[in-house]
Amino acid sequence: MSEVVIRGVGLHTGAAATVRFHPSEGPVRFWLGGVAFRPLASRVVETTRSTVLAEQEARLMTVEHLLAALYIRGVWQGLLIEVEGPEVPILDGSAQEWLAALEGLVPQGPPPQPLPGSLRVAEGKSSVLAQPAAQFSLTVSIFFPHPKIGYQQVQCPPTPLKALAPARTFGFLHEVEALRAQGLIQGASLENALVYSREGFVNTPRMLQEPVWHKALDFLGDLYLAGRPYLGQFMVHRGSHRLHVELAKLLQDPTW
Repeated sequence: MSEVVIRGVGLHTGAAATVRFHPSEGPVRFWLGGVAFRPLASRVVETTRSTVLAEQEARLMTVEHLLAALYIRGVWQGLLIEVEGPEVPILDGSAQEWLAALEGLVPQGPPPQPLPGSLRVAEGKSSVLAQPAAQFSLTVSIFFPHPKIGYQQVQCPPTPLKALAPARTFGFLHEVEALRAQGLIQGASLENALVYSREGFVNTPRMLQEPVWHKALDFLGDLYLAGRPYLGQFMVHRGSHRLHVELAKLLQDPTW
């Protein structure tokens, strides 16, 4: 592939960031501040509103949308991702620009491996279940007590994983001030997030069930942290980055 350069700002830091893709032998790795590291669940240090990786002095926030694009493309090796900045750019809040940037890369990596058995992680009303199956499938459901969201579900298949890519991160207008006071969403805008008022939309959705499609996208990005693809039936209800990563830790394969 010819050199691809992506520039933007981080969702949470608001800081400028640049990403460059370089062909490289071996598993997919990030290169940040002179440190190379694989995106693995064992390197996750924070899961509040995003997935954050760290290795030595290097710390990289909000990796999930880029990793989801890698998962959808089937790229597990042959790529070095150079990042300048503390956070992967949020771009339009989805994975579609990352998917386009990876266009032309040949899917490569270890073959999908059967799940070692049934696995479940849960917290309160949230749960992630993985069961052995001959093919990969994903069912994600959410519930928000909001008149424009409520209960939503997506199943892949029949929905293709690639169709999830345009679904944007979403949030609620009444939470903005509190989140920014915590140092979060400094780079958020109506250009990179679907925003809800208490009764409706602030901007226009891209698809009928954009929130649950985005949650499915987040899950794929976090599942990438297992380090290899798996065959199985994955069921996520009211998931979170923390639960997704807990499952990925159980699946992380130290032999590859």
